[in-house]
Amino acid sequence: MEEQQVKTGKFALNYGVLLGVISVVFGVMLYTQKMHYETSTAVIVISIVIMAAITFFAVNAFKKANGGFLKISDALKVAVGLALVGTIISLLYQYVLTHFIEPDFMDKAMEIAKPKAMANNPNMTEEQWQQGVEMQKGFAWIQYPVVLIMNSVIGLILGLITGLILKKSQPEY
Repeated sequence: MEEQQVKTGKFALNYGVLLGVISVVFGVMLYTQKMHYETSTAVIVISIVIMAAITFFAVNAFKKANGGFLKISDALKVAVGLALVGTIISLLYQYVLTHFIEPDFMDKAMEIAKPKAMANNPNMTEEQWQQGVEMQKGFAWIQYPVVLIMNSVIGLILGLITGLILKKSQPEY
């Protein structure tokens, strides 16, 4: 009797949902602390560490379910899949936050950024600033596909690293 091949999609979906839920909880935590406007290095590093840990657990769980064997291609599929699912959930939260929970999110974010922008460019007039703000508001939708692509690339890198660490080939006989 032939062994049933383990599917990467199941692991990508399950661990992707876990990543998405943890990302939303992290986002809510930032929101309650009024830190959701800043994109500090610490927040980015923590997000990547969370993604790396979940990627490792997902790929390792796939390896155990696959009889202890792992191909790098399977690690990449699991990692990119979970990154996509987790990012979609996180972006849905971000959309709800910026359009329903806090509709003036963009205005507040621009007000926080204004002093730094004015200091970096002292020749900028108030009219030029407002024009730039309106332009950014018009292109705010572009963040969603950009974040999706960036997180997919990060998932690819994390999957490659995890796959190289956990790789174990099946014997040929």
